[in-house]
Amino acid sequence: MIESQYLRKSLNVLHDSFFLSEYNVLNLFICGIGTVGGKLIEQIRSQYEQLKEHSRLKLNVVGISSSKNAIFSRDGIDLDNYKELLKTSESSSPEKLRDSILEMNIFNSVFVDCTASKEIAALYQSFLNSNISVVAANKIAASSKYENYTRLKDTALRRGVKFLFETNVGAGLPIIGTINDLRNSGDRILKIEAVLSGTLNFIFNEISADVPFSETVRRAKQQGYSEPDPRIDLSGIDVIRKLVILTREAGYKVEQDDVEKSLFVPEEYFKGTVDDFWRRLPELDADFENHRKQLEADGKRWRFVATMDGGKTNVALRAVDRNHPFYNLEGSNNIILLTTERYKEYPMQIQGYGAGASVTAAGVFANIMSIANI
Repeated sequence: MIESQYLRKSLNVLHDSFFLSEYNVLNLFICGIGTVGGKLIEQIRSQYEQLKEHSRLKLNVVGISSSKNAIFSRDGIDLDNYKELLKTSESSSPEKLRDSILEMNIFNSVFVDCTASKEIAALYQSFLNSNISVVAANKIAASSKYENYTRLKDTALRRGVKFLFETNVGAGLPIIGTINDLRNSGDRILKIEAVLSGTLNFIFNEISADVPFSETVRRAKQQGYSEPDPRIDLSGIDVIRKLVILTREAGYKVEQDDVEKSLFVPEEYFKGTVDDFWRRLPELDADFENHRKQLEADGKRWRFVATMDGGKTNVALRAVDRNHPFYNLEGSNNIILLTTERYKEYPMQIQGYGAGASVTAAGVFANIMSIANI
């Protein structure tokens, strides 16, 4: 017996089965049209015809929402014109967005979250319950309370849909997928060591006798590496979230509060307004320069390192020498070392761009393709 709420979706599936649709169809709801969401839509538009021709896959974008507006079309939205369509559409909210998507009740649906919104992340459970897969660039759900994280994963498994969030860590780097593959093949993750913040790596690569600490932070913001409020990066919150996600995917139970953190900017600088922060930041330059000179004399560099060892987690600014794999990490790149039962003597190493809208969007796109089995 088919529940009434799934009747329309079931009829669509039967129709496609009997009449043998020429293409496999994936129906996408894309939430967030900022840097990542905008790049993702560009990539889908540019790949649309090639995927139809070579993979018999039709990516049907049936919904697009910004922070204020949303548009929907069962037949697919014109991706050349979606920004103009959004401007003239009705206002939306997370609740309206959820209700509209569930009411459309389209089979083979994927909700794609390219926001950093807590309210949007709170919608995942409803979508998974309704057999809608979720692909999230948003880190909030996977790093939330462990109970919520496991509930989302268990719901996806039970419903036969996907909850994927590869780009939560390392942008487009295949870190989470690799950890999953290792565990699924019977390996056990023993230790994780990683540089997971492109922003902080950029800062500690830029710092020099001529470029003080405060200037490196300003450059990180100007070049689009940091958050609009750089204190989010400097506080280590972003790295802690990423480490929690990796530790959970490695098979350990951990909460954000369990992560031991050693910060390199005094707590008082995180209070007050952003303007207060920028005004006071140069006060730290002299102390950083004194330490930097000593590091240089010792042949070492700073790296903000996230570590998981047997389930215990910590993040800290560390000095690494020339023999360490992290020493020559360039620009805003990320690197991760995975020590496992099989990769014990020589850890597996994954390295590359760990920030940037294009590579993050490409990682989201790859998650979508994995749902389509392409």
